[in-house]
Amino acid sequence: MITNFFIPELNNHDVQELWFQQDGATCHTARATIDLLKDTFSDRLISRFGPVNWPPRSCDLTPIDYFLWGYVNSLVYADKPQTLDHLEDNICRVIADIRPQMLEKVIENWTSRLDYIRASRGSPMPEIIFKI
Repeated sequence: MITNFFIPELNNHDVQELWFQQDGATCHTARATIDLLKDTFSDRLISRFGPVNWPPRSCDLTPIDYFLWGYVNSLVYADKPQTLDHLEDNICRVIADIRPQMLEKVIENWTSRLDYIRASRGSPMPEIIFKI
């Protein structure tokens, strides 16, 4: 997927300032995968075995984990899709319906999370602090 889809798609965009972050799953940190991502992102790779190590308690710091998956999942399955085509249509619709204002709130929350983690020197977050 990285070789056949992701990197060719990146070639259609200016990625000089783009950072890439992934979790520490074994399949994501195989030497060949890390080498390929380092070639693409240089020192802008956040990953286990990458130039920037995967941060501790990162689910508290990654909007995809603390917001997007749950939000999309709750809407995608609301009408109980019965086919893969229906599921795919729901995913595309839900993602397309995410508005910039919602993403602005997500980023505001993300900066609050970063402030909390810095102030607590990496302690886990005591409660969910995400609000839309």
